[in-house]
Amino acid sequence: MPPQTSTPRYTVPGLSTKDGGRMIDVLRMRLHALNDLALTLKHIHWNVTGPHFIAVHEMLDPQTLAVRDMADGTAERISALGGVPHGTAGVLVSERTWEDYSVGRADAIAHLGALDLVYTGIIEDHRKAAAKAASLDPVTEDLLIEHLRSLEQLQWFVRAHLENSAGVLATTDARSEKQAAAAAGTSRTIPAKQTASPRRTAKKSAVTKRGK
Repeated sequence: MPPQTSTPRYTVPGLSTKDGGRMIDVLRMRLHALNDLALTLKHIHWNVTGPHFIAVHEMLDPQTLAVRDMADGTAERISALGGVPHGTAGVLVSERTWEDYSVGRADAIAHLGALDLVYTGIIEDHRKAAAKAASLDPVTEDLLIEHLRSLEQLQWFVRAHLENSAGVLATTDARSEKQAAAAAGTSRTIPAKQTASPRRTAKKSAVTKRGK
């Protein structure tokens, strides 16, 4: 169920209450997205498995804290604009326009593949929100741009696990979290036609060494 648009009784100096209400509505959905992302990050933190477990498990806690800080800043901006920040699970579920994260217990790299798509969706929507704020409220725009800077860096950390030496992401063609998880989970498998025999590999190494 989409949130109902409302005009606050007051807002920050320099904005009309109508424009303040528009910014509140924009930030309301960003707050839901950030709260949902923080919960998703903890879900992944608890459910990663495999040889990359400890690296990914420990990488996600600082990301969770960073996203919670973003949510806190968003909620406080809503309050400053004269709105009411709703942080309860019930309101989040009733107003969000996306489904729950769809991957349960899985290999760490598979989870990162799905998480890459989650970050992409949030960043795209944050950019749209910042564009809406640009013509009305530069302070809200600045808040969202600062979030974008951090969110894009966090996604970069995730993508570093999904990128091959040619700069291609395993999740490039994925259209769902499960597709992205499957693609990332198999990205470390080298196709048979690209696998050299042990004898050829040894020769190639020897030539390289002599060339130095």
